[in-house]
Amino acid sequence: MDEKKRIIIAEDRTIVREGLRLLVSSNPHYSVIGEAEDGHQAVKIAVELQPDLMLMDLTMPRMNGMEAIREIKKQCPHIRVLVLTVHDSDEFVTAALHAGADGYVLKEANQTELMLAITNVLHGKRFISPGISEKVIDGYLNDRLQVKAPALIDTLTHREREILKLVAEGYKNKEIADMLCISIKTVEKHRENIMKKLDLHNVSSLTAFAIEKGLLEKKDAHL
Repeated sequence: MDEKKRIIIAEDRTIVREGLRLLVSSNPHYSVIGEAEDGHQAVKIAVELQPDLMLMDLTMPRMNGMEAIREIKKQCPHIRVLVLTVHDSDEFVTAALHAGADGYVLKEANQTELMLAITNVLHGKRFISPGISEKVIDGYLNDRLQVKAPALIDTLTHREREILKLVAEGYKNKEIADMLCISIKTVEKHRENIMKKLDLHNVSSLTAFAIEKGLLEKKDAHL
């Protein structure tokens, strides 16, 4: 008899995580061996438990799913990663796949589609929810995009990048406003837009993103 495939669920909402555990565990071929409620925890238990598959949300505290995927694939490239998210934009799909995701499923999917996605990804295939644009699927799988999809950093305006760098360097809203000669409300609005575009929701995540994208050196950041 084949051994059960070992799966970890990374999802910050408890009720969703519990529902996914019950659904996945209902298949006699799968075993949920761990759960994570944030990106840092997802990376930690992935390295420790070495699952066959990570079922990964993209919007999580401390470290978002995109960063977690990159780190997991860096440390454990053999672990398959299936994204389960509400984000259906081309930007998020392309960024997740380039980060190393092996599949991408929308949370609006039904149980049959999700289980099919898990099975396909575990068998070394890619699975993309039908609701995602065919253009993104074809472009990524064939690796023949004539125009490279914009990275998340490229969605920020010059001013937003400027403010992101200052936030990552530890400056407060008033200090940033004084430095740039703009109002505090304007700074707050820019920060709101930055967090929405990058799907990052705290200073630590913004700082990690800024370092990763080369906006500042690690020694310049103080959390």
